[in-house]
Amino acid sequence: MRQKKYYVASKYLYYVRSTSIKEEDRAIFAIERYEHIHPRVCKRMDALHLKSKGLPNHQICNILDVCPNALLGYFRMYNAGGVEELRTLKFNRPQSQLVAYKVSLEKYFTENPPSSISEASAKIKELTGIERKETQVRKFLKSIGFRCLQVGVVPAKALTEEKKNEQKEYLDKELRPRLEEAKCGKRIVYFADAAHFVHGAFIACVWCIVRVFMPTPSGRNRYNVFGVIDAINHNFISVCNTTYINHLSVIEMLEKIRERYKDSVIPISIFMDNAKYQVCKVVAERAANLNIELMFLPSYSPNLNLIERLWKWVKKDCLNCKYYRKFSEFKEAIDNSLNKIITSQAQKELNSLLTLNFHLFK
Repeated sequence: MRQKKYYVASKYLYYVRSTSIKEEDRAIFAIERYEHIHPRVCKRMDALHLKSKGLPNHQICNILDVCPNALLGYFRMYNAGGVEELRTLKFNRPQSQLVAYKVSLEKYFTENPPSSISEASAKIKELTGIERKETQVRKFLKSIGFRCLQVGVVPAKALTEEKKNEQKEYLDKELRPRLEEAKCGKRIVYFADAAHFVHGAFIACVWCIVRVFMPTPSGRNRYNVFGVIDAINHNFISVCNTTYINHLSVIEMLEKIRERYKDSVIPISIFMDNAKYQVCKVVAERAANLNIELMFLPSYSPNLNLIERLWKWVKKDCLNCKYYRKFSEFKEAIDNSLNKIITSQAQKELNSLLTLNFHLFK
């Protein structure tokens, strides 16, 4: 194979001769020609190392297999900024034509979220006249902060200005002060709610080659769980049945809570929604006798009830895409999941899920 030979033309000699290498840089060249993490920088250091040894430029070009223009570029970089300039990597990163429409496209897709990349691609072509494949459109949308997220559900009546202000005021004046006391050990705060698990199919997304179909149990049997969870240490107490939740279930729960803290003088607060079986006079009187404060959240405010997140975790843990042929198996799976709440593995998951950050609808 014929060996390549490069020769430096006379018009480059001025730059070559004017390259004066500092004595303290010689040791850096000798080390980083082998040890720098980027091969392009290694080649630059190698060129300056050979130059410091007095090798002629055409030999350096042949040894490193670089052209005279590249060698001249290394010398110019060193003359301009020294060793640090040789370490600098400046890659050419061409920008998409869509960048010029970034602001308008971001505004449009924020107000009109596309349901698919193909829909976004067609709309971009309509708005800008630029046609791009779905791969490029997906990359562009991610670059401006868009992600494919599941649509959330919010009660329509919670979106009025009056209701949003009511939620914010309740969070600031009632909920957060009691949670701050709970953090300091001056109060016990529980969140209460009832979940009604119907023996049926709980559908979720799964990774698969072909679409998966799961059987659906017949009948309308349901397992009711009225539960409370401690806002700080995530202790969980529940009352379960297969009939329905009523004021007796709530009273039973209150007595369980007082039994757990029968020797404690720390005040207890329970935040719950406005279900009729919770706001009735009988429950209020029993709570007063047990010295338990009942705090009722504003209507249409599931976002302020911490235990709603726990029900989501239970469904994910034992119900999503799981088939239980018998209702007894269905109940057992839910009970096992509820019993797992006190385990260290579940607590690790719940610590990140049950943070005391509450989302307000905007």
